[in-house]
Amino acid sequence: MESCESMLLSVENVHQKTPKELFDLSVQFAMAQAHSARSIAQNYIKPMMMNKKLGTTSLPAMEDCMELLDDSLRRLNDVVNPKMSSNSDDIRTWLSTAITNQETCLDGLESQKFSTYKHMMDSSSKNVSKFVSNSLALYKSVKTKGTGNSNPGGRKLLSDGFPTWVSAVERKLLEASTKDIEAKAVVAKDGTGTHKTIAEALAFVSLVGGGRTVIHVKAGTYNENLKIPSSQNNVMLVGDGKGITVITGSKNVEDGSSLLQTATFAATGDGFIARDITFVNSAGPAKHQAIALRVSSDKSVFYRCSIVGYQDSLYTLSNRQFYRETDIYGTVDFIFGNSAVVLQNCNIFSRKPMSQQKNFITAQGRTDPNQNTGISIHNCRITATEKTPTYLGRPWKAYSRTVIMESFLDNSIHPSGWFPWSGGSAPKTIYYGEYMNSGPGAATSGRVKWPGYHPSLTSEEATKFTVANLIAGGLWLPATGIAYDSGLKG
Repeated sequence: MESCESMLLSVENVHQKTPKELFDLSVQFAMAQAHSARSIAQNYIKPMMMNKKLGTTSLPAMEDCMELLDDSLRRLNDVVNPKMSSNSDDIRTWLSTAITNQETCLDGLESQKFSTYKHMMDSSSKNVSKFVSNSLALYKSVKTKGTGNSNPGGRKLLSDGFPTWVSAVERKLLEASTKDIEAKAVVAKDGTGTHKTIAEALAFVSLVGGGRTVIHVKAGTYNENLKIPSSQNNVMLVGDGKGITVITGSKNVEDGSSLLQTATFAATGDGFIARDITFVNSAGPAKHQAIALRVSSDKSVFYRCSIVGYQDSLYTLSNRQFYRETDIYGTVDFIFGNSAVVLQNCNIFSRKPMSQQKNFITAQGRTDPNQNTGISIHNCRITATEKTPTYLGRPWKAYSRTVIMESFLDNSIHPSGWFPWSGGSAPKTIYYGEYMNSGPGAATSGRVKWPGYHPSLTSEEATKFTVANLIAGGLWLPATGIAYDSGLKG
């Protein structure tokens, strides 16, 4: 509230401004705060690099903050850039992402002991979050009347099951056999391709540019830690199948990496697509947090993939994401983050945790009531690889949103279903729900009695978490070629 008042007091002739002008000004203020925070981070990185003891523990967290601030500035620029989409879901998504980025920076700083650096970055990151939160609230109030739902409805937008933002060309790429795909690079460990490593292929295609860039990764296990940077959009990796094309790594927090940097594979550039690939973090349960796949790519798709880890296997960090016919393995909080994400027709496997641990499938990180984020698990199978009690999730942040609908739940699911992050209950501000699930673990009579938990959603309530509505799939999935169901089955 104070940040909003300070902004308004600094604007000349504020009463003569239109709501749209005030919104644009609020975004400009947020960008100024982000630039200031980035300068602070940049000034601290050099002395950290020179101080070996300090740099070892704190440099990764500060580097993460720099990367996250750069992404926030990119998203905020997109919001005010007249050449970018004016679609309301785009704008809400990009503003939501900018808030998530700063909260992620703060989470990374929390474990650090460098008091001066931490205090300055903590304060500047919070300022960025406050100003972007103002912008998001303003946008909600000034959104053009009569636009209605920006996400085209309909039970099935496409007969092949892919959201409508997937183009016809990309649908063909997703369904075609590998021999029929014209790839710009082919990766093969035995030398039969154009490159022997995925990193080499990514570097090569970054020079090509333009349109959808396809890389065929042939059968084999590739021990590489990889990142698709924000400058590299519309990359598509096509493997030879789950368990056949495998990308593996073992970085983990226990051995000194920051959480973000533990990811075996990180997709940041927008429009990323992966098909028929397995992503693994092999660190093991004793190493605790170790990400197999981290995604902040907007309008990203994972089709017939496998994501294998223990704690924090899949980090759906931010933006709009879609997973179809994908297997996800883990133990603690193994689907987490603050994206708008739908997992559809997927297999979710809880693994045996360490003896002192509990299994939680989801940990959703929504921090602002106006963010359009949440986890939707639709028409999936939730089972255990070994008999071990498992909870559907726990609320990581105050406005956490997670819905399980039209899915099969086996008897590994604990009767209470959900678990508090801390204490004996959950914030009243969360939104957790279940809709028309089946299987021995689907009974809701023994579920938690939290104010924010809804054991039996109506179809109208559940529809808000479908592909068409939660991720505005009708606007972008058709362009990717992935099969999807836009609405509920029933």
